[in-house]
Amino acid sequence: MQESAMKNTNAQTPAPDADPGFKLPGEDAPAKPAEPVDGINTIEVAPVAEAPVADTSSRDLAVGAVVFVILLVVYFFVRNAYVHHLVVRRVPPSNAGSAGSLMFVGLCFMSAAAVLAMINAGKFLTFAITAPLVAVGLIALVAALFVGRR
Repeated sequence: MQESAMKNTNAQTPAPDADPGFKLPGEDAPAKPAEPVDGINTIEVAPVAEAPVADTSSRDLAVGAVVFVILLVVYFFVRNAYVHHLVVRRVPPSNAGSAGSLMFVGLCFMSAAAVLAMINAGKFLTFAITAPLVAVGLIALVAALFVGRR
């Protein structure tokens, strides 16, 4: 009984040179695998002349967006703690609230520049994108320090 089962499995396996039935357009004969050199298959890759630096996939953008939203939530709690700290130091509540909001905006812009640089440095780490984000972030953080003074 086992012998007949072995004969059936051997009869169903195709020969190694048999055509699998799938051909790419323009392919007349099946491609032969590369001959191994010293037991290692080598692949030669030619550089493409006008290839993009890096492609930003939607997965990278989604991960970056989730990280940015998590940072926004953390910065909101940091803002509230900073406002409370300033009120305890006898800074008027309106000035403390303004300083906290400026600190929140500054941290958001700085982290936006950092997250974009981590997503795709070749695409987003340019002067036109990063410089305004960092400039607005730094200005807001410096303004938060000056507004938060007594």
